[in-house]
Parts: sequence; C-alpha cells; structure tokens
Amino acid sequence: MSVSDPIADLLTSIRNACKAKHKKVDVPASNVKAEIVRVLLREKYINNYKTMDDKRQGILRIYLKYDAKERPVLQGLQRMSKPGRRVYVRRHQIPKVQGGLGTALISTPSGIMTDLEAREEGLGGEYLARVW
Repeated sequence: MSVSDPIADLLTSIRNACKAKHKKVDVPASNVKAEIVRVLLREKYINNYKTMDDKRQGILRIYLKYDAKERPVLQGLQRMSKPGRRVYVRRHQIPKVQGGLGTALISTPSGIMTDLEAREEGLGGEYLARVW
C-alpha cells in the first residue's frame, strides 16, 4: 500500500496506540521515521524503539510510555508541514509548543532536531510536527 505522507502515518499510529493503551506499536521503517522516533526517545516521550528486519523495508517497533496512572506521556501529536502545504520556519520564527512545555520537530540541514536545539544551533527548516 502506498502512503502519501509516511510521517503523518507514523504520528497517527502512535496517537492511536496511545489512546488504545497499547504498550508498543509497529510501523514500516524509514530513515526519517527512525530520526523522528530517536528525537522522541531523547525527549523522553517514549520508552524505547528498535528496528526489526522483515526482508522488505523493515519495521520500527516503538515502546510507548505511560505515567503511574496509566495515562500516556504523549498527550498530543500534530503534523504541521504536509505534502500539499510545506511549512518552513526561519531560526527566529521557530514556535514554542504549549508555552515551552511541548516540542516542535524541525528538519534542518543538520538533521531532525527539537525547537530548542534548532534555536541553539541557529538553524531553521521544515516544521514537521509538534508534540506535547
């Protein structure tokens, strides 16, 4: 099956798995998805992830994180830049998500990074998604 927006598909799979209280979710792997998941792990929105070989493109298994009351740590995921309407931000225009409590994912020339890292590096880029 051909997916026109694999990043939105990744975010939707994670969002749906969190709402269904699953411990893990499997999505088709790609380098961009792996980088996004790596940033989510670094920002402590998920427990862990691993790449599994399935003799095709591979599978990303994402282990979701919940608090003591079994509420998902990821409260929201929203795709900002879409294939039909790309959203680019300059280094001074990078938005704060939830007043600084959330994270914006920015695709910069140095790779995918958080809004805070992009501001520190002085880089702008494509505003992929926001997470809170």
